[in-house]
Amino acid sequence: MTRRRFQPVNRRRPRSPGLSRRRLSAWLEQHRESALESLWRMLRQPLATLMTVAAVAIALALPTALVVVLDNLRTLGGDWQRSAAVSVFLAQDLDEAEGARLRERIAQRPEVATVALISRAEGLAEFRAYSGLGGALDQLNENPLPVVLELQLHPSALEPTHLTPFLATIEALPEVAFLREDAQWAQRFQAILGLLRAGVALLALLLGLGVLLVIGNTIRLEIENRRDEIHIMSLVGATNSFARRRFLYSGAWYGLLGGLLAWLLVTLMVWLLADQAASLANLYHRSFALQGLGVADVATLFAGSALLGILGSWIAVGRHLGLSDDI
Repeated sequence: MTRRRFQPVNRRRPRSPGLSRRRLSAWLEQHRESALESLWRMLRQPLATLMTVAAVAIALALPTALVVVLDNLRTLGGDWQRSAAVSVFLAQDLDEAEGARLRERIAQRPEVATVALISRAEGLAEFRAYSGLGGALDQLNENPLPVVLELQLHPSALEPTHLTPFLATIEALPEVAFLREDAQWAQRFQAILGLLRAGVALLALLLGLGVLLVIGNTIRLEIENRRDEIHIMSLVGATNSFARRRFLYSGAWYGLLGGLLAWLLVTLMVWLLADQAASLANLYHRSFALQGLGVADVATLFAGSALLGILGSWIAVGRHLGLSDDI
C-alpha cells in the first residue's frame, strides 16, 4: 500500500499587530523629524525665508482681501434686498376688504416672502408726511389714493427669469391698476456681485500659479545648494523618499507661513478700515461693522496655501531630482 505524501502548505504567517504599530510609529517619527529639520533649516536663514514667505503672503493676501470685501458687500446687500419691494396699486373702486382678500391670494405664491396692505388712510398719511403738501390735502373732499399691496420678494425671485413672468402675472389680475417695481436695482447689484466673484476667482487662480512658481523656484535653488549632500545621502543608503520628503515639508512650511502672514495682513486691513466703514454707514443712518475672515475662511486659506506649497515643491523636486517613489 502506497503511502500518500503530505506536502507542506506554504502559509504566510499573520502579521503581528505589534509589528505594524511599530512600523507606523517609525514612519510617523520620520515625518516628524523631516518636518522639524526642514523648519529649522529655514529658520537658520531668516532673511531668505522672510523674502519668500512675504512674496507668498502678498500673492495670497490680495484675493483674500477681495473675498472679505465681497462677503461684506453681500451682507450689506442682503439688508438692502430685504427693502426691495413691488408696490401693487389696486383699482380705485376696491376697498380694504377686497384688498385683504387679494393679499391672501398673492401671499400663497412661492416668490412672495411677505405682503403688507397699505390702506387709503395710511397711504394719505404717509404722503402727507413726505410731500409737505398738508395744506393742499386738507382741501380734498375725498381720499384719491388707492389701496396698495407692498410685496417683499424672496432673493431667488429677483432673478430676471423669475421676476418678469411673476410681475406680468400680478399686473394681469383684474383687481390691479398698475404696479411699481423697486427691485431692479437689486438685480443689478446681484449681477455686479456675480461679476466680481468671477473676477476674484480668476485673480486667485493667477496668483496661485504665482505662488507655485515662487515656492518651486525657492525649492529648486535649495536643491542645487544641497546637491552634494543629497548625493552623499544616496551613497549611504538614503532612499528617494527620504530625500524628497524634506523638500516637500519645506514647501509646506513656505506655503503655511505665507498663508499665516496673509491672514495677519488682511486682519490688519480690516482693523484699520473698520472705523471708516462705520463712519460711512452712519452717514446713511445705518449700523454696519466690517467683518473679517471667518473660521472656515481661515482654515481654507491655511489649507490652500500649504497645498500650493507642497505642489510647488513636488514639481521642483520631480523636475530636478527625477524622483518618482512614493513618500
